[in-house]
Amino acid sequence: MTAKIAGTEEAWESRQLGASADHAKPVSAEYTQQIEESLGLQMISIRLDKGLIDSFKAIGAFHGIGYQPLMRDALKRFAEHELRNIVQGVVESQRKKQGGAVVVTEKEETKQAAKKSATKVTTRKQEPMRKAA
Repeated sequence: MTAKIAGTEEAWESRQLGASADHAKPVSAEYTQQIEESLGLQMISIRLDKGLIDSFKAIGAFHGIGYQPLMRDALKRFAEHELRNIVQGVVESQRKKQGGAVVVTEKEETKQAAKKSATKVTTRKQEPMRKAA
């Protein structure tokens, strides 16, 4: 067994070791695509206010996570909440049209059950996004 080099953990954490591009082997475009597909992620480009990014960085640092995963989570929760509000509005509209009875097909019931089991319940009340005037 090889003896541990003194200060190795600190050297890795401070990036004295392992940060040189000379020692990194790039992966193929095919392998990169496989990783992204398996994670279900898609690269996008977006311009955001610097203050917003700084806020996410501060919040991420406080919670010990990166700002990009934090933004991804915030956007995901927002979209799920808004979609839920839209569906509830459609269901309420159907109730009014049907005189209180809601007609739901078997396919819709299956979709709703699958979505309900996959959706995380959040305890924070979030305000819906307002349309620009």
